[in-house]
Amino acid sequence: MSTDRAIDPADPNNEIKGTGYEIFIAALSVLSIVNLVLVYVIHDQALDFVLYAMNLLLTLVFLLDFLYRFSTADSKAQYFFRGFGWADLLASLPFEQAKILRVFRLVKVGRLMNDYGTKRIMKSLLSDRASSALYVLLLVAILVLEFGSLGMLNLEADVPGANITSASDALWYIVVTMATVGYGDEYPITNAGRLLGTGIIVVGVGIFGTLTGYLANLFLSPRKKKAVASPPDVFVRIATLREMIAQQQAALDDLEEAVERR
Repeated sequence: MSTDRAIDPADPNNEIKGTGYEIFIAALSVLSIVNLVLVYVIHDQALDFVLYAMNLLLTLVFLLDFLYRFSTADSKAQYFFRGFGWADLLASLPFEQAKILRVFRLVKVGRLMNDYGTKRIMKSLLSDRASSALYVLLLVAILVLEFGSLGMLNLEADVPGANITSASDALWYIVVTMATVGYGDEYPITNAGRLLGTGIIVVGVGIFGTLTGYLANLFLSPRKKKAVASPPDVFVRIATLREMIAQQQAALDDLEEAVERR
């Protein structure tokens, strides 16, 4: 049963750091756990290389997430010991055995869904569309980097004359293509590979276009002016005027009495 509370990331008693941000971290946690399963289920050298590179990237993201939560916590001791901060720290380490602790992040998102309800979460995401779009595109970029590399390697590695023949080649091609740099040292030669490359180019343009717009809005948008103090209430003014009239009337009465005595 959801409550009527609104999500307020600025509330020091609220460990939720924003709906879009929490969902983004939860999605990365799921991806990390899926990668852990793939390492143990599928024994492939190229796959291991790509997943190792992704683990380094996710480790950096989770470490920054822990530092962000720790630095903004109202009570650092309470966050670390009672808010599973220790699990966040261990989960941010680049060890496969510690990745399972990232499930605690999923528990936090589950609690958010239970507390606020799906409708309020959607309303929160729509009210901050710029940040929501940014988190979505960052997630898409990470997914494209991993699965795009694996897909491109699968399409090109065994083709005669191909120059994308290793996991390192595939990762490099995806990175420079998403960044819209396109050095040209690595390129697909199959129709399926070129089609995949076209999709990656489109994703890269969308990511950097959104990022540019977000940063421009962040730095160039005018600052919100401080709220102007509202004028005194009209009833307060009337009461003050009545009090002044009463005082003046009392002074006039005193003067009249003084004149009559003379």
